[in-house]
Amino acid sequence: MRDLYLAIDVGTGGLRSALVGRDGRILAFAHREHEQIVPQFGWSEQRPADWWRGTQETIRAVLADVKGSAERVAAICTCGQMHGTVLVDGDGRLTRQTTPLWNDKRTAPQVTAFADRNGQGAYLDIAANMPATAWPAFKLAWIAENDPQAMARTAAVLMPKDWINLCLTGILAQDRTEASLSFLMDWRSRDWSDDLCRLTGIDPALLPPLHDAGDILGPLLPKVGQSLGLDAGIPVLVGAGDYPMALLGSGVIGPGMGSDVTGTSTIITLTHDAPVIDPEISNVLSAGGDWGAMTLLDAGGDAVRWARRAFHDNDRSYARIAEDAAQAAVGSDALFFLPYLSGERFNPRSRAQFFGLTASHGLPELHRAVLEGVAFSVRQRLDGLQGGQGRPERIVAASGGAKNALWLKIKASMYGVPYLVPEELECGVVGAATLMAVATGDSPDLNAAAAQMVRFADEVQPDPAWAEVYDRMMPVYARLYDSAQEILADMDGLV
Repeated sequence: MRDLYLAIDVGTGGLRSALVGRDGRILAFAHREHEQIVPQFGWSEQRPADWWRGTQETIRAVLADVKGSAERVAAICTCGQMHGTVLVDGDGRLTRQTTPLWNDKRTAPQVTAFADRNGQGAYLDIAANMPATAWPAFKLAWIAENDPQAMARTAAVLMPKDWINLCLTGILAQDRTEASLSFLMDWRSRDWSDDLCRLTGIDPALLPPLHDAGDILGPLLPKVGQSLGLDAGIPVLVGAGDYPMALLGSGVIGPGMGSDVTGTSTIITLTHDAPVIDPEISNVLSAGGDWGAMTLLDAGGDAVRWARRAFHDNDRSYARIAEDAAQAAVGSDALFFLPYLSGERFNPRSRAQFFGLTASHGLPELHRAVLEGVAFSVRQRLDGLQGGQGRPERIVAASGGAKNALWLKIKASMYGVPYLVPEELECGVVGAATLMAVATGDSPDLNAAAAQMVRFADEVQPDPAWAEVYDRMMPVYARLYDSAQEILADMDGLV
């Protein structure tokens, strides 16, 4: 019986493979780290050969972990870190042995030059995104300028998971979730844009055919199947970028849903039928075909880590800090915290501050104010992300912030939206399994597959009394934020 799905995740820190059952439960999981290369400050690279080596090792490991599993694999699907720009020649061989990653900032001059040449009206309504150092269009521009010999040998550009697909099937392709953040796709046609290629100077001949994430790309190559101990001909799906795949695997499907990924920073995404065209909002196509309007706020878990270090020299556990914060009243007795410890994405000059301190405030209020301050900073962005559609029906929490029950209740009450926590936090793997369930005919559609595979461990409802306090505090927070901007320019010369 072909009742197992083989999911592969090309992460920045390592390669992961998993065997997933039809109920969405992970039966086997393996991880292999790979090196991140930093040739100089601001650069970040990896070797695609390391990804393929890790893929083979982890697939063999999970197959060995479940007896008889090789004969039960129904399909293979990969997701992976986005934007890593892999160049191959006409025979599928690498023309550069290393690949600049999503967090590589060397393209800053190309982004600046592009913005200087072109106004927003030339590109924003096509790309649904602003130029940024992460986007592959600008990585290609950098390579063309700085490694012309490699570019001259290049026949196609792939993303990390596409490189794994090429190794598995011998087929060159990209998917539309990756293309949506390439700065080379027209969001309306969901195909490569001649206009964006012309504006960025990218040769359209380098761009392989685009597919939907759930399409079957092709069969597993016989020589690869033999090497891995799998049957040749197993269908390999096109797959998706790791973040849009994780949206699907966390149950964020269809308009009216939201995602909150709070790690060091906070990524808030709301799903819509179409992008929200705004220079401060990025738009990504999800693996399920919906548009996610997203914004990354530098405020998040870093604020909690700062408070732990500053107030306790890292000697107090995060659990104890959460207990302290829970002792404070909602609103922290009118104590505000602006959480911009590292500036902001669109306002690098921003700084953090406590406002309203009195002799009655103590550590519980300080810690709770930090949690509430991050939530206030998100609430400032929510109206723009909504695209005129109002608050989402539910927000699904992921990453480290999903483990803090008090913070979830603060957020639910702050935004007036219930928060859900997935039972399985390997959401990219579950998303890949849902695509495979539909592609193999085990489920009629993505909604049915997600209903069967995605389970929630907790649901946090807004507290009406808390919501009333936050509604009264929000205008004051907004005024504090605006007032601070008038002073920050004068502070630059003091440091």
